[in-house]
Amino acid sequence: MASGSQADQSKKINSNTLQPPPPAGLKSLIDMLHRIYPDQPNPLQVTTLLKYWLGGQDPLDYISMYNNGGDTERDIPAHWHYVSFGLSDLHGDGRVHSLNNDNAEISNRSGMGFELTFRLQKTRDELMEEQNHPEKAIRPPTWPANLLQSIARYCFQTGNGLCFGDNIPWRRSLDGKSNSRLQNILIAQDAQLGTLDGPFGMVDFCQIVGVTDMELEQASRWNGRGVLNYLRQDVQTGGEWLITSMQRNLSLFELFPERLISLQDDLEKQGSDLAGVNAEFTFREITNSSPACKEIKKEIDSQSLNAQCMSDENNHSMQDSKTKQRDETPFPASMSISSNSLHKSCPLDYQPNTPESISLDGIEITLAPYAAKYLMLAIKDRIRHGRHFTFKAQHLALTFVAESVTGSSVCKSAPYSVIGYWTQVLIPDDLVPRMIKDFQDASLEIGVENEQRLEFRWPDKSLSLIVDQPRFPAMPEPTIM
Repeated sequence: MASGSQADQSKKINSNTLQPPPPAGLKSLIDMLHRIYPDQPNPLQVTTLLKYWLGGQDPLDYISMYNNGGDTERDIPAHWHYVSFGLSDLHGDGRVHSLNNDNAEISNRSGMGFELTFRLQKTRDELMEEQNHPEKAIRPPTWPANLLQSIARYCFQTGNGLCFGDNIPWRRSLDGKSNSRLQNILIAQDAQLGTLDGPFGMVDFCQIVGVTDMELEQASRWNGRGVLNYLRQDVQTGGEWLITSMQRNLSLFELFPERLISLQDDLEKQGSDLAGVNAEFTFREITNSSPACKEIKKEIDSQSLNAQCMSDENNHSMQDSKTKQRDETPFPASMSISSNSLHKSCPLDYQPNTPESISLDGIEITLAPYAAKYLMLAIKDRIRHGRHFTFKAQHLALTFVAESVTGSSVCKSAPYSVIGYWTQVLIPDDLVPRMIKDFQDASLEIGVENEQRLEFRWPDKSLSLIVDQPRFPAMPEPTIM
């Protein structure tokens, strides 16, 4: 297994012999699963030996593994069904999840409000072994338990939840060893489990679905739910229950090219749901005193904000500890927010309590080459449709804002502002077609990573955008208070 605090082997846990009786949150999950799998009262489980609240590294107390025979009449293949225990509140006593939550939107959720599931299609060898030896219990692979623990660890360390339609660029085979083309993840609602109204609140079941690079790319450009709906339409790509087959070697769009054309039509009409990505950037202010837009004002730039943020965070030891954990997360999070409002949508983990909004005369932005492929998406598929798009670095965030977006700190008379550690840039309607044409002329295509330095300048808007590796000047070590 991935962690020494987790059992090396899966073992049977009899829910009826747990002493003392299971806490209410755990019992509600066990009872629900028993109704679905009445013939498997004692499923194989991977158990965390040193619990998270006792200093262990694995946040999931248990991961149950059920043998699902499928349904031939509905084209649902036989598979293994993995279900986590621990992201929701199992105990209700505050040992893991806080009991005090003033946020009305999540106060009715149990713990983080969800558990993880995964459905792994059985291999031909497993099916043959079951057929030839019906008296023998076949043991499911345990690598999915490592996968669920890794994702749960990320959620605990960052405080970020998962939503249906989210995507995770895993960038390696999900089983950690094969050459499978399924090296990324989409999040779906588990079709069989739905939502549980538990004793400590509601619990969704977020199913991990393995997808190819091309499927991830299209989910990022358009929306994850739309791609999941396409995947459901054929058993080769998961079928009704979105069952992952590690042996699948063709993407949805290779199997059914017409669906890519349909997706592109929808993208043109509806725009993208991807509201931001993690990417390195720097910026500096362009002052009006230089007609050539070359004179730089040093007081407001990314270096000074980074230094101030690090200093502020070091004065909040708990926040500082949380931030260090976030740096170790195994995958970057993307943001899927289709809203045209920035109200309560700050992308940063840390902001001053009462941040001051500072207007800039103009702005020069340098964006990392690997993120340049998102510029066309940001303008063509987000801003053009009246939405916003954010590039998020470790401490800072940069948001492009359409004129119709509400709740921002920018307007036509003051199009560039810094509020705390969040920089907002207004892209006026008349600039959108110019930016799209300039990006097209530079062959800045969506989905193609750029490796050369590019410069885009719109002097009448006091706006410059450079695609190049951001250079971060050496910064003094922060003082620990």
